[in-house]
Amino acid sequence: MNLTPGEIIGGHYRILCLLGRGAFSQTYLAENLYRLSGAKCVVKQLQLMISSPLILENARHRFFREAIVLENLGIHPQIPRLLAYFEENQEFYLVQEYIDGCQVSQEIKEGKRWSENQVIALLQDVLEILVFIHQHGVIHRDINPANLIIRKSDGKIVLIDFGAVKEINTWAVNGKRQEKGTHSIGTAGYMPPEQLDGKPRFSSDIYGLGMTAIHALTGILPAELQRDDKYFHLFWREQAAQVSNKLALILEKMVCYYPGDRYESATEVLHDLQNIKNSKKNNLVTATAGRDYSSISQKNTILAKLLPSLLTFILVGITFIVNTIFPRYQAENKLTS
Repeated sequence: MNLTPGEIIGGHYRILCLLGRGAFSQTYLAENLYRLSGAKCVVKQLQLMISSPLILENARHRFFREAIVLENLGIHPQIPRLLAYFEENQEFYLVQEYIDGCQVSQEIKEGKRWSENQVIALLQDVLEILVFIHQHGVIHRDINPANLIIRKSDGKIVLIDFGAVKEINTWAVNGKRQEKGTHSIGTAGYMPPEQLDGKPRFSSDIYGLGMTAIHALTGILPAELQRDDKYFHLFWREQAAQVSNKLALILEKMVCYYPGDRYESATEVLHDLQNIKNSKKNNLVTATAGRDYSSISQKNTILAKLLPSLLTFILVGITFIVNTIFPRYQAENKLTS
């Protein structure tokens, strides 16, 4: 059942408008009537359309289990807090903190490429979130520009829409977990091959982030980029704005076709990114020192050119004093005597 503006669910969440719609879920902007200020929140409605009581019961257990995981992840300042989760009329609801900001997908416009510094800042922000969720044993499974929000208050990236809850929908439709692994969840172009095969791993999130960064640098959707037929190398550097070889190598390792060739952890990527930042700082210090030395050298050169003239002026002055003023002074002393 679709919700309408003004409708109240969970006793005190009033629906304001529809934010987005998926195959088995809708996302709404709502307000919390328990708050005097009517604080905004986001309500995700999961419509499972289950007829079997057994499947419904299993889906219920999975929903509450995944909700607890999201609740624990919400302690991170760049993951929306889970405010409530409940079942109503055999439909499941998640209520999350509303993040005022814009999606990265809105900032990546076709033909408008991000600078290297912008992309490095994006990578660092998201990688630090990935370190946290991976330490909790969670794979996001849908890293892409639409699931990254630039928070208006501080410009930080907030990660939304975890794939674990999406899996409940596909699981309920199929009635059971696929034998080969979890269900294929993600966004085309940002999803690595092992995830398509239903076997995501931590490096799958790194792949999605790498593709997001390449999208930002090139302004081209990942699905439109070509790969080498033999080695599956991704062709993107020719389409990017000026990007250093160091950053390009990091991104290429992030989006390797085979997971064994990729970075194993977000921490490893952060380490290599920090080396780039340190290198830039060192280059800046060297350049500044070079400019200072050059300035001193120029001053010394000017002084060297002026010194002969200055010495000549001093000698002329001394000669004038000795030959003109001093004899007069001696003569005046004799007359006085």
